[in-house]
Amino acid sequence: MVDCYGAPNAIRLDNGPELVSQAFTEWAAAKGIAVRYIQPGKPNQNAFIERFNRTYRTEVLDAHLFANLEQVQAITDQWLVEYNEYRPHEALGGVPPAQYMPRLTHAPNLYRPLST
Repeated sequence: MVDCYGAPNAIRLDNGPELVSQAFTEWAAAKGIAVRYIQPGKPNQNAFIERFNRTYRTEVLDAHLFANLEQVQAITDQWLVEYNEYRPHEALGGVPPAQYMPRLTHAPNLYRPLST
């Protein structure tokens, strides 16, 4: 995504082990991206991803019994197509992300700094 759309000034993340790894922080630094971690125990500071995680957990992980990782991936892939291409998102004015995306690619200043 960075190669296609450019790098944001900063990324706000939780403190999960996958997001504090040396490889990730080095990658972000090499791209000139500031990493801003939310305070521990304050998921509301990263509300958008928390909302996505809840939706994914409810609609995929809690809704199915999986036989193997391949099945998890296949169902997730199907769900992501529905989520991004067909499902209206209230935060995007009632359109799916795939339909909203062209508005962003023609908008000046696509990435704004995150407030701290």
